[in-house]
Amino acid sequence: MNGKALNGFALMLVAVAAGLLGFRNFDWGTSRKLLNVSYDPTREVYQEIDLGFAASYLKSTGERVSIEQSHGGSSRQAEAVAEGLAADVVTLALPSDIQRLSNQGLIAGDWRGRFPHDSQPYYSTIVFVVRKTNPKHIRDWGDLIAPGVAIVTPDPKTSGNGKLSLLAAWGSVIHAGGSEAQARDFVRQLYRNVEILGQGARDASTRFALEGAGDVQLTWENEAIREREESREGLEIVYPKVSIRAEPSVTWVDAYVQQHESQAAAKAYLGYLFTEPAQDIFARYGYRPIDEAVLRRHADRLPAIDLFPVTLIARDWEDAQAKFFGENGIYNIIRPTKTL
Repeated sequence: MNGKALNGFALMLVAVAAGLLGFRNFDWGTSRKLLNVSYDPTREVYQEIDLGFAASYLKSTGERVSIEQSHGGSSRQAEAVAEGLAADVVTLALPSDIQRLSNQGLIAGDWRGRFPHDSQPYYSTIVFVVRKTNPKHIRDWGDLIAPGVAIVTPDPKTSGNGKLSLLAAWGSVIHAGGSEAQARDFVRQLYRNVEILGQGARDASTRFALEGAGDVQLTWENEAIREREESREGLEIVYPKVSIRAEPSVTWVDAYVQQHESQAAAKAYLGYLFTEPAQDIFARYGYRPIDEAVLRRHADRLPAIDLFPVTLIARDWEDAQAKFFGENGIYNIIRPTKTL
């Protein structure tokens, strides 16, 4: 290679190197990650919401953000955060799960006032899923304690779905004018018919819908809708006359957003859950949005149902947690001793 060629080759290498350096140093926008620790069945809905939020946040701030998800039984998820799972935000099944983290100093005491509706972007309830043609003729809560009815529901010790199933069953008796003694007897009989206690909502769904266990499943409305659609008419949803108003709640985790310097992004992410695009996504996945106009648009998917508040059976969610699921709570007293 002659001198001119060598010089030309060297200049080309310099140009390539400069180009690569420029490419590397080009301002592609700051990138940030958030960890959303959520309860069991919300995987799919947050996957879609996360994409919408990331696009919206990039457009408004120029900052790229990605959201990592962690899912499991709500009580177990709260326990994991308490033990060091560094969540930027928590989107859990029960307000009492978040309050537990607040009581431990990880979340500020005013967390309920951070967003509309006590920081609840949607609400839900517990319904029944049965086999095609409903061979056990299950129409309401009283049918669950009939002989030979095998129930699948998550464990109240680990799952928000499990807790809400018990609270809904108890409240159905109180709502009808029954006493606490009658409610206790009814719930005791119901758990005698429980064939499987899943660790969380999705675990229970897998056992019921895919493995064929049980005659009826007590589950979130959104899980019931998903199971019915995926079963291709092999499963049906039964709406009882009354059920509990479940109030999943959200907030950022003060202790961890301070460590990660992520509070602005975490706040924007949770605020996005209350916007119309996110509310519409919630509705399409079977969650009842707090935006009444969006809810009306999805009335065929989310039919009217009589929902009672937690205050029918306890002072509030924290009181319900202590009364029913604490160390000396009702569930520990009435639950079967057999291994499920």
